[in-house]
Amino acid sequence: QVHLVESGGGLVQAGGSLRLSCAASGSIFSINAMGWYRQAPGKQRELVAAITNGGSTNYAGSVKGRFTISRDNAENTVYLQMNSLKPEDTAVYYCYAQRYNDYAFYWGQGTQVTVSS
Repeated sequence: QVHLVESGGGLVQAGGSLRLSCAASGSIFSINAMGWYRQAPGKQRELVAAITNGGSTNYAGSVKGRFTISRDNAENTVYLQMNSLKPEDTAVYYCYAQRYNDYAFYWGQGTQVTVSS
């Protein structure tokens, strides 16, 4: 089993920056990919960014050029650097880890990101 703990959310003004962290523990070698989804009230959940064990990254078109996903040397913590934040980025951000064998998802507790205008 994999446990995910998120941190780094908060309130920031438009144009500011935040960095989200997601630390994985447990059976970390079962993880194939990690990343973040986000969900705003009344909106569907959307993939924000993902990174695979091989280092490939994927971003939502709305965040390309502003957000960067990365991982540390141990590959058990991922980061989402969010720059030039916009009010439209306001959402609960959920870290996920995808299991290698069956692609099942583990989820973090969620962290609120609020961007004021």
